[in-house]
Amino acid sequence: MSPQRLYIGLDVGGTSMKAGVVDDNGHAHSGISLPTEPHKGQQHGLDTMCAAIRQAAAEAGLTMADIVAVGVATPGTMDLKTGYILDPPNLKPWRDVPVRDYVRSQLHLPTAFQNDANAAAMGEYWAGAGRGYHSLVFFTLGTGIGGGIILNGAVLEGEHSHGGELGHVKIEMTNPRLCGCGKVGCLEAYASATQVVKRAREAMASHKSLLHDWPLTDGELSAKDVFDAADKGDALAEQIVDETAYYLALGASNVMHTIDPDAIVFGGGMIAAGEPFLERIRRHIPRVAFPVPAARTQIRFATLGSDAGFIGAAACARALVVK
Repeated sequence: MSPQRLYIGLDVGGTSMKAGVVDDNGHAHSGISLPTEPHKGQQHGLDTMCAAIRQAAAEAGLTMADIVAVGVATPGTMDLKTGYILDPPNLKPWRDVPVRDYVRSQLHLPTAFQNDANAAAMGEYWAGAGRGYHSLVFFTLGTGIGGGIILNGAVLEGEHSHGGELGHVKIEMTNPRLCGCGKVGCLEAYASATQVVKRAREAMASHKSLLHDWPLTDGELSAKDVFDAADKGDALAEQIVDETAYYLALGASNVMHTIDPDAIVFGGGMIAAGEPFLERIRRHIPRVAFPVPAARTQIRFATLGSDAGFIGAAACARALVVK
């Protein structure tokens, strides 16, 4: 094992939580996963967090005495200054959970606390697609759309812990779609995997498509099915995919004009669509962005996959002890 300082990052999700030991170069030395089981209550969840952190150390052949600091990333509304999860939709019935202080008291180590999308953004910035850049904006494309903004090595958290909510930038207010957040016109309401499927189904009601007879893997149409049909030359699916790329280009241009970052990185399940989808986004950006940021901002896919969250949480832990 390297003599470098070692950190543990923990990424808590609604279904599972993943933890790993990470060194000063952002290299992961272990990776373990435990079920979150939020229905068992928040005390069970807190204890599972600590167990996952300890197991990550053991998996790497270490004890907690070898670890300098830990970082915990969670979803949901939170107060980053106090270290609380407030009312997380994916972790019900948890409410007002003192994550940072509990983990710190149990492990006796400096403990960082961060939003999960912000942590993933930090992971990509530190050790993934954003390595070497000064600034990065990260969009995670899945059931919804999350995001994070990194400026000069620091997460843009916002004054009230809600900075970087990129899925809820407004892209259409003339005849806007309803978003899962309850508002209208959000990027998430147009370009998430859920909405790719919904928009495809709406179009299928009045247009012919290969999707009408598509062999569905799990009995339900998925975003992957839409992208695969587009690859087969289906006109309806191709239009849905191209519109989705356009919507993401709109979201990207909004942050280009606000942040002017070195790079915009897209991650999450939808990037499985591959390089042709990324090229579609790149082609649309000059239509909606100023010429200089359109030409100079790097548009990339994430490279760390599901490890980005715990690696980024470890980066936040590192920031507590490395000045």
